[in-house]
Amino acid sequence: MKDMLVRLLGLPDVQDTENSLGKKGVVFRRPIPPEKSFVVDWVFEHFGEYWKNEVETAFSSLPVRCFIAQQGHEILGFACFETSAKNFFGPTGTKESERGKGIGKVLLIKSLEAMKDMGYTYAIIGGVGPASFYEAAVGAQLIPGSEVSIYQHLIRKKP
Repeated sequence: MKDMLVRLLGLPDVQDTENSLGKKGVVFRRPIPPEKSFVVDWVFEHFGEYWKNEVETAFSSLPVRCFIAQQGHEILGFACFETSAKNFFGPTGTKESERGKGIGKVLLIKSLEAMKDMGYTYAIIGGVGPASFYEAAVGAQLIPGSEVSIYQHLIRKKP
């Protein structure tokens, strides 16, 4: 998996999508520390242990370096930044049944805007799976030679 680079100036406006989802009861926000175990457990259930660990790291900063989408008391998706490295976006994920509705894009933009507010002009999207999503959503470009990344020597459980 390669990394991607995204320019943070001139990010697309997702307010209409957020408002449309808001009419259906979807709220986008940063979770707060009392919710840590709920968010971490949800991410572990839907996306596994590595991402769970990164989400735990997101809660080590205030404000939390993570956004969630929720409907009622149900989490629909999450997006984190600066959990594995400075200026890195990710991990991020949307509940499978909720994909294709714009939730992931809103979470992405909110996170990238937060990174811009931190003073960054560009951000790295680390270890990208769906490159076409990031290309279409924010004009992200693959970084040549980035297949050798910070994730290359992850400790893995023995089978």
